[in-house]
Amino acid sequence: MSETYGIKAYWGHRPESAEQCADRAELFFRLLAECHPAFARWYEKSSSDQTALQLGFEPTRETFLRFFGREKYQSGKDGFRFGAWTGREADDQGAMVMLRCGSKGEVAPNNLWLFLPREALGEEHVLTAPVVAGAMRAVAVAWDPEWAVATADGLWDELSGGSRLGCFVGWMTYFSRERGEVPLLAAPVRGEPLGDKGTLITLTPERLTPSNPEHVALAWRAQTVLEEQGLFRLMVQPGYKQKAGDAPA
Repeated sequence: MSETYGIKAYWGHRPESAEQCADRAELFFRLLAECHPAFARWYEKSSSDQTALQLGFEPTRETFLRFFGREKYQSGKDGFRFGAWTGREADDQGAMVMLRCGSKGEVAPNNLWLFLPREALGEEHVLTAPVVAGAMRAVAVAWDPEWAVATADGLWDELSGGSRLGCFVGWMTYFSRERGEVPLLAAPVRGEPLGDKGTLITLTPERLTPSNPEHVALAWRAQTVLEEQGLFRLMVQPGYKQKAGDAPA
């Protein structure tokens, strides 16, 4: 059985220049490549796989400055959007990054989505705790989000309550220091400080799955404690209506 896993990270009002976003993007892709060889090769996203495979690039500061100078990667007059893909290998679908950065927007926050390869249970290469934790660290260090979560789609649906960016837990969850102090949680849950950035919470060292009722119960217990601590403030306030073209939460 293979489920769709990914990392989604969000940060609010943060207007930044193309140079600042390029610095962050270079750092993110470098740290990500250190996690696993699957993240070492990247292509620009395109409307077709065949075209995308002709658009390989080196994720350097100069490359991202060039990208962010193009109209196709500019989010109107406010920030930048970018998508990249690792290409298909064997039967998986590769990894994909979708990024919005540099925006001063309050209701449509900056975000990064990292979609991970599909891997069957027991046949994990990328979907392991060390690799996913490394990817979460790359996100936290490079982009300094308020909140990030690594989880399966089924657990996203189960724990989010249908709210648009009301924070919740996943297999791994990151809270910035600005969100508040993360309390001690009962084993097997583990909290790890990421320098002066924030805290990474890992619910279990094994792959957390929505098909395992013990995993779901563990997630709910941790979520209750963290919610009582006041860490789940909404990223997007009630009443916001999604505009055409905005990425869904």
